[in-house]
Amino acid sequence: MDDLETRELRYFVTVAEEQHVGRAAVRLGMSQPPLSRAIRQLELRIGAALFQRTPRGVELTPAGTVLLAEARPALAAMAAAGRRARRAGTPSRRLVLAVKAGADHELLQALLDVQGADPQALPLDVQFGEVHEQAAFLRDGSADVALMHRTYDDLTGFDTEDLRTEQQVAILPRSHRLAARASLSVADLRDLPDLPAARWPRVDGTYADGPGPEVHSQAQLAQLVALGRTVIVIPRSSRTLQWPEHVAVPVLDAPLATTVVAWPATSTSPDVARVVRNAVRAAALVAGAEARTA
Repeated sequence: MDDLETRELRYFVTVAEEQHVGRAAVRLGMSQPPLSRAIRQLELRIGAALFQRTPRGVELTPAGTVLLAEARPALAAMAAAGRRARRAGTPSRRLVLAVKAGADHELLQALLDVQGADPQALPLDVQFGEVHEQAAFLRDGSADVALMHRTYDDLTGFDTEDLRTEQQVAILPRSHRLAARASLSVADLRDLPDLPAARWPRVDGTYADGPGPEVHSQAQLAQLVALGRTVIVIPRSSRTLQWPEHVAVPVLDAPLATTVVAWPATSTSPDVARVVRNAVRAAALVAGAEARTA
């Protein structure tokens, strides 16, 4: 069988997502007959039916289900390769570092300082995002390297280097009865009727069931805590979610949060490797400063 082409994989994925050839053709900006022919030719090349025709459209066959699972990351990898190649080909080369807004501020500042002082290192552009977006930025090629958290983020497909491990804290409204406590346990925060835990989106964008509010951004979450509508447990160093209206209380038995520097496992870039080394140096500097002030 000949190698599959990016174009026909894109056609196949669009039909699979729309579950209808006509709708897929509109989305692709083409007419239906050539799209149908392309799908039939793909099935002939593979030697298996990819779709089951139904009165309402099409459904994936077992072979189609397997191809869809393989095609999506393959297309994403091709797009990512193109974005990184375009950046590498610009006259003023730079790398993109993805981070959560407000997280690991001291570590981020130290990394930018160390990278900027390294005469052999490329400049870093910082791309801020919300929860789970750092992984998406790495996968689609928008970023070259990221600061992420092992407790929260999906690190599948990335190489990582641990930078720091820290205790987690509960962010509570200052007026709440638990805000006066010196420390808390996970059990203390479970099923609080007046302060249901906030619900972040999963990697696929869906939310778990529960009474707490669905949150979409850290700024929204910070205000919900200040209004006495929810509680959140986060790494101690996160700043965005610690307003004057908040109190941070250590949660002694919460899993430790580990900040990592992550990059695509397929990367062989010496420039990315230098960022990783500088991130490790920056983490050591932050740890030393914290030890001196403790």
